[in-house]
Amino acid sequence: MSAKIIWLAVFVALYWTYCIYWGVRGAMTAKTASDYFIAGRRLSLWVFILAATATSFSGWTFMGHPGLVYRDGFQYAYASFYSITIPFTGVIFLKRQWMLGKRYGYVTPGEMFADYFRGDAIRILTVMVALLFSIPYLGLQLRASGFLFNVLTDGGLSIDVGMWVLSLVVLVYVASGGLRAVAYVDTLQCILLGLGIIITGMIALNLAGGWEALNGGLAKLGATGIGKWGTTKGLGGGDYNAYFAVPGVIQWTAGLGKETPVGGLWTGIMILTYMFALMGIQSAPAFSMWSFANADPKPFAPQQVWASSFSIGLILFFFTAFQGMGAHLLGANGAVTQAGIGLATALPDLTANKQGGLVPHYFNQMGDTAPWLVGLLSVCALAAMQSTGAAYMSTAGAMLTRDLYKRYLNPTASHATQKLFGRLGVAFIVGAALIVATFSSDALVLLGGLAVAFGFQMWPALLSVTYFPWLTRQGVTLGLACGLVAVIFTENFGAQIAGAFGFDLPWGRWPWTIHSAGWGMLVNLGIALPISAMTQNADDTSHRMKYHNFLREHIALPEEKRKLIPVAWGITLAWFFFGIGPGAVIGNDIFGAPNAGVEGWTFGIPSIWAWQILFWILGVGMMWFLAYKMEMSTVPDREIEALVEDIGDVSQTPAQQAGSGGAAN
Repeated sequence: MSAKIIWLAVFVALYWTYCIYWGVRGAMTAKTASDYFIAGRRLSLWVFILAATATSFSGWTFMGHPGLVYRDGFQYAYASFYSITIPFTGVIFLKRQWMLGKRYGYVTPGEMFADYFRGDAIRILTVMVALLFSIPYLGLQLRASGFLFNVLTDGGLSIDVGMWVLSLVVLVYVASGGLRAVAYVDTLQCILLGLGIIITGMIALNLAGGWEALNGGLAKLGATGIGKWGTTKGLGGGDYNAYFAVPGVIQWTAGLGKETPVGGLWTGIMILTYMFALMGIQSAPAFSMWSFANADPKPFAPQQVWASSFSIGLILFFFTAFQGMGAHLLGANGAVTQAGIGLATALPDLTANKQGGLVPHYFNQMGDTAPWLVGLLSVCALAAMQSTGAAYMSTAGAMLTRDLYKRYLNPTASHATQKLFGRLGVAFIVGAALIVATFSSDALVLLGGLAVAFGFQMWPALLSVTYFPWLTRQGVTLGLACGLVAVIFTENFGAQIAGAFGFDLPWGRWPWTIHSAGWGMLVNLGIALPISAMTQNADDTSHRMKYHNFLREHIALPEEKRKLIPVAWGITLAWFFFGIGPGAVIGNDIFGAPNAGVEGWTFGIPSIWAWQILFWILGVGMMWFLAYKMEMSTVPDREIEALVEDIGDVSQTPAQQAGSGGAAN
């Protein structure tokens, strides 16, 4: 047995021991349903900061993101802005959801929506979104862990066997300890995720010969037309190597598979709508439960601004870029190597759609000189892949229990019964994810593409509950349902459904280079707004205003800050437009053309990279302004009076107990 395999086994054993410990401890401390499902609303500041960050940035950040930076270049690296757009959703919604959860004792978002809208259809749709998000998303993470260990053991452990074995421990600690166990394991997983990306980035930079050598190699690459997409052909973004330029604002294509975009997929509109999709991570039902689990909103701002926007952003815009762009110069791009502009041949040629194996190949570079480091990095990757999955397993199991079993089958279910069915729910979700991943990996990929776009479709419902009382139950419910359908039929999965019925859709995936999340939201709001206008009802409006009046009483801005509201709007819209939207094309050559060489680059790095770093810094400033200055994530000045402490053993809805005129069920 090689030293690499021994160290791999040692670090995995240590990691699993930590996981099982918190599973057992969580099971011992979970006396009530709320203890099990939302950690008794007592998550501490640092636990939430680290756990929420780990949940937001999964194994995709660790394994998939560097591979796509390698495949598509800096035009895809704009996706690193999800370090800001994911927590931006939290800035908009988490504090207000926490206040409602504290006030009315909500455990799941389905309970909140059902009480607010006085209807159960939105509750069912919320559970559907949770399942459609969690099962494929979890399946992708688990299969990726099997693939990782298959590569690291040189094929000794098959993908399927590795996936099932590695998933067993996750199932045990999540089902045993509930959200508290998930949160405490996530704290370690967050540290391992960041540490692993930094070390892998340093390996890539070292293989390239250092910072100056890397930039010199990029300058040579930028002067060629080598790459998957060739050059951008002057479509609004200049005629440059597509690795170093955004191919215009939008392209009027029929979509991938119908008409391939010229010069690359990642137009300004595509980047913007893809960021919308990733905003779905913190608008998905699971994050509503994360908000309910806190003792107060104190952790929200530091998590959103410093842990996510600043720290994860720093890691992605530098160390992930080292991995992805450095790979071209290290042997992963055969055309670069053949042209004689590579710096080394440390990596195998990955141009034949093998970019998913990039990160494990970096690990293997250390197999002979530091086998212990391979073991450590492998556990870092495993932790990253399991961090998000564990949270979605736990919260989806809670929603199955609270919103289906307890609501319709056993309204007086005891705490013990709810915990039992919560564990069964977790087992069901893991089993479903593993079965799909094992027997239909193609379907898993198709479904996985839908997950975050589905989460983004929750925005109108959340906006209604937290900001806009004029959005009605009928409008939001129908808009959500139609938005989900629109997402499906602008993804490859929709084409598969159409094909099964013998016809072909007239568009492909992401037509007009607009992500399915964008199409879904256009349909969602296109239905929600007019239907809401036509279904206004004085009694329903009065009921909804009870929630909004409560929020306004507790979070109204001081008069001296109200004048900053237009400033906040202006900063946010400008950042979205120029940082991750149509205005991003300016970054292609504002600091020097991609083919100008190091001497022609203002900051000695490609213009598009400098533009991304600049707007990352501005984005951190925007998040600080919103979260702290505009008090969108700070502790309310007035204490929140909890009308319901624990609703585990009762049949009434939270709002009915609180006397707020809740759901007429």
